[in-house]
Amino acid sequence: MEGTTEKDCSPLWSLYQQIIADMKNCAPMWEEFISKATKLHSALKSALVAVAAFLDAFQKIADAATNARGVLK
Repeated sequence: MEGTTEKDCSPLWSLYQQIIADMKNCAPMWEEFISKATKLHSALKSALVAVAAFLDAFQKIADAATNARGVLK
C-alpha cells in the first residue's frame, strides 16, 4: 500500500519542486519590479505636488483677475 502512495505523490512532489525552483529564479525580477514601482510612486508624488503648486498659482491669477477693476460680471 505504501508503494502506491509514493507513486501517487511522486508527480506532486516533482511539481512542488519545480514551483519552488521557479519562484527562486523569479525573485530578482520581483525585486526589480518593486524597485521600479517605488521609483514610479516617488515620481508621481512629485508630479502631483508640482501640479498642485501650479494650480494654486493659477488660482491666484484667476482671483486677481476676478477682483480687478473693470471686470464685467
